[in-house]
Amino acid sequence: MLGAAAARVLGAGTWLVGRDTRESGPELEAALVSGLQSEGALIVLCGVLPTPALAGYSASRHAPAAMITASHNPYSDNGVKIFAPGGLKLSDDVEREIEHQLELGVSAATARELRLAEAAAPTDVSDTVVGDYIDLVVGLFPPHGLAGLRVVLDCANGAMSAAAPAVVAALGADVTVIHDEPNGTNINADCGATHTASLAAAVVLRGADVGLAFDGDGDRVIAIDNLGAVIDGDRLIALAALQLQQEGALTNDAVVVTVMSNLGFHHAMRTAGIGVVTTAVGDRYVLEALDEGGYAIGGEQSGHIIYRHLATTGDGLLAGARLLQYLHDSGRRSAEVAAAVMSTYPQVLVNVRVDERHPHIADELGDEIEAAEAELGDEGRVLVRASGTEPLVRVMVEAATDEAASRLAERLATVVRSRFGISV
Repeated sequence: MLGAAAARVLGAGTWLVGRDTRESGPELEAALVSGLQSEGALIVLCGVLPTPALAGYSASRHAPAAMITASHNPYSDNGVKIFAPGGLKLSDDVEREIEHQLELGVSAATARELRLAEAAAPTDVSDTVVGDYIDLVVGLFPPHGLAGLRVVLDCANGAMSAAAPAVVAALGADVTVIHDEPNGTNINADCGATHTASLAAAVVLRGADVGLAFDGDGDRVIAIDNLGAVIDGDRLIALAALQLQQEGALTNDAVVVTVMSNLGFHHAMRTAGIGVVTTAVGDRYVLEALDEGGYAIGGEQSGHIIYRHLATTGDGLLAGARLLQYLHDSGRRSAEVAAAVMSTYPQVLVNVRVDERHPHIADELGDEIEAAEAELGDEGRVLVRASGTEPLVRVMVEAATDEAASRLAERLATVVRSRFGISV
């Protein structure tokens, strides 16, 4: 039904379909293809590939695309990311229209069966799309531009298992690869961007310069420095902005991040003379701001990083390779670079479960938030927001000390619990 609804909204021309390495992928692919074909769509099967590779292919063919993946979630989860023609995330209006079509149900049975009977067999391009993506990313860097750099890659047993090692090795780095043997059930299992302990151990054991961890579908990256410490998305985006600034390619002298980026990031960018545009949480909102302002770089603390002049969505491999180039060209150790780019303010996040969603919670707690912000001054910030998917209120406080952040976060969380009928 989703395939049929999406085809009715985005058109029933050519559709590109890809998936990550979950065992449920082929079954969901077959169901999605059937729905698309029921509306007359022509199907191009792209096989297992990273989400940014499919988005890039969508951009080159100006065709809608569907990626079957649950990103960083365990193998038992799965879902579908739909891209509009051109490889772009869907707008709110388009999403709502697809939801409306889902509620209406599939087409009349007779017409649907006729279209399925007449549907052309899908075209399979899985042998070429990943190779083209590898060549594209390699071509963005100088030949052997990473020579001498020792790198460990954690591919999360996911969609980057073939592409990432090929790209980094082609650029001349000495590469060690872990978690690159997907079996359908081990994607993101104690590995990848959300579980970096094994990568940190591998980096230290091998004396590597840096490690890169991808998530299951490859649209995000987290790095590990030479001492085994995490380089999170804030630091990666800060380094990316500085790199572009040095290259004279930081359009409009600004970077785009979400409200979750650390206060230390904002201070670092101000010191560097780089403006910061802040959006709601979600890489879609980052992309919208990038396009509206003509900016070159943006992303999220989680490691979704978008080089807008080069890609239409977050690309963990592109962002990771850019970091490697920065380290190679600077000649400095990754721990030194990461420590110097910004200082991280202690951040405390308290999730408070409520009986119903409160989308305007920040307004409802205006006085309490204002009092907490006055206490923090310039050395902290407060963010209170409703979860977009669950009946949760998220209370985040950053401060100069852990004690201050914890104290104020708990104070605000207590107000939420007492005022909004918490189900513990």
